[in-house]
Amino acid sequence: MSMQGPIATHRQATGIPTGRLAVWWLLASEIFIFGGLVLCFVLFKLNGTPGFEDASLTSVAAGAINTFVLLTSSLTVVLAHAAIEEGNVEKSFKYIWYTVGFGFVFLGIKTYEYTGKIIHGHIITENLFWSFYYTMTGLHALHVIGGMIIMAIISFDIKKGYNFQRVELIGIYWHFVDLVWIFLFPLLYIANF
Repeated sequence: MSMQGPIATHRQATGIPTGRLAVWWLLASEIFIFGGLVLCFVLFKLNGTPGFEDASLTSVAAGAINTFVLLTSSLTVVLAHAAIEEGNVEKSFKYIWYTVGFGFVFLGIKTYEYTGKIIHGHIITENLFWSFYYTMTGLHALHVIGGMIIMAIISFDIKKGYNFQRVELIGIYWHFVDLVWIFLFPLLYIANF
């Protein structure tokens, strides 16, 4: 069982493997995207912009369950990384797919939420709150989907015996996605300041 991969993944001009450095650069750009949205949301809300009282219409229970689901998925991706570090490919493969499964649960709950809101007439153009709600949670959901797709690809790579370092890299990305949700949940579901 070889842990060798393409030379570019092991090259270190900065003392940090290039794959890890690339993930951190990606996350830095994502911080600007989500950070800008969160900052604009807070500024509009603090300015008393009409429509933000609709935050009381979001489902705190659904948001809390999704928070639990994502935090649990963070645990399973950590276990996948620990397993691959031990050289246990089968266990890592299994935990990666548990993480993907939790991603599907998250998306299912989010779909349930969206459906309920849309049926009751709360659409993206209703007011500024719903524009932010759908934009931020939708963008987050796209990141969840992207992470799930990448995890699926990585799982089959490690099953073939290569690119083991990618388990750590997708783990870093997945923790970022979870961290973003930790900011979105209180902002959109709980904080009605």
